[in-house]
Amino acid sequence: MRIAIATEGGRVSAHFGHCEGFTVYESDSKENKGGVFIPNPGHQPGFLPVFLKNENVNVIIAGGMGERAQSLFAESGIDVVVGAHGRCDDVMDKYLQSELVSSGEACREHMHNCEDHQ
Repeated sequence: MRIAIATEGGRVSAHFGHCEGFTVYESDSKENKGGVFIPNPGHQPGFLPVFLKNENVNVIIAGGMGERAQSLFAESGIDVVVGAHGRCDDVMDKYLQSELVSSGEACREHMHNCEDHQ
């Protein structure tokens, strides 16, 4: 399983589309073996869900994400977890321990109704 966390300065980004990049973790167990950072190739509507699908990502974790992006991820079979905050490694540990629950909220109009949790 490949889990991507929208990353900004080693922490979960408040909005996945505008993040520095994605920390991608490989996991087949409950053990966090560390992630690899992939720079954000650019924010264009509808592009990042395709980009991450091509990276074989199964789950995307972010602080916030728009409704359209969440729908595109769902259409691609990629699970979305929003409302996360903190250091990426800590968030990954919570995910692996089934302690990370998605808020399900969507940011609207890039006004970031989702708070910046950094």
